[in-house]
Amino acid sequence: MGRTIRTCNGRICKVARAKLNLALHVRGRRADGYHDLDSVFVHCIDGDEIWVEPADDVSLTISGPFGAGLSAGEDNLVMRAARAVSAEYGVVRGAAITLVKHLPLASGIGGGSADAAAAIWLLVALWDLPDDLDRMTRIAASLGADVAPCLFSWPKHVVGRGEEFQPLRDPAWHDWPVLLVNPGVEVSTGAIFMGWDGFDRGGLGAVPQFGEVMTSGRNDLEAPARALAPVIGEAIDLVAAQPGAFGARMSGSGATCFALFGSAAERDAAGAAIRKARPDWWVMETRLS
Repeated sequence: MGRTIRTCNGRICKVARAKLNLALHVRGRRADGYHDLDSVFVHCIDGDEIWVEPADDVSLTISGPFGAGLSAGEDNLVMRAARAVSAEYGVVRGAAITLVKHLPLASGIGGGSADAAAAIWLLVALWDLPDDLDRMTRIAASLGADVAPCLFSWPKHVVGRGEEFQPLRDPAWHDWPVLLVNPGVEVSTGAIFMGWDGFDRGGLGAVPQFGEVMTSGRNDLEAPARALAPVIGEAIDLVAAQPGAFGARMSGSGATCFALFGSAAERDAAGAAIRKARPDWWVMETRLS
């Protein structure tokens, strides 16, 4: 759940878990510039890390393999989350925040959104504020469409622009070994959505079922992503070809692709094979939470 916070040497820490769209059906363009979506969000046990500790002022330090070049200024979603928590609760307090960036940037797995969501939880805890879920969700929704769903690590059915979501309680959604692969390209979310053909191919139903989503679900943004960055298609095809892989797709607007596996051994073998074939790609072995 969202409250999984650890304490270490006077600091508190939370994993900002990577988000996957097991299916992403685009239903239409909205007048406000967003799109109506019908999606299933699940979360991995791994992701970025956020650490916070008391300080006189709010500050952000960024490290990790994908931290270089990422702004730590007021435009960073983590800093925006800190300012939003302070404004919502009417408090002016400091916090030294450290973001350890393990996930690729602009990769379709909710990195920035998950970072902001984790920061909300941590700052509410650090500043001893009520963990009022309605207020926290309101803060998250003000930061971006994916931030509110990323507050909670349970599988969920997400509709609208991302602000409406319900839990999926079937145990079938949990604990699957999963392999994430990113071919090292950054793609523009706006450009990918602009490339969508505008055709509504149908939704997921009122309560999506795991088997149906994995066999007949889709990501409607894959086609424009493949057109803009053909290497994404190569990544999907390579993951799908691994023994034991099923449900191979792109997540979000890309460029990260994934597949689920029946066993950790099959997943690990697939990861080793892809690293050998494409040593320049990013690969992560993980599992669904």
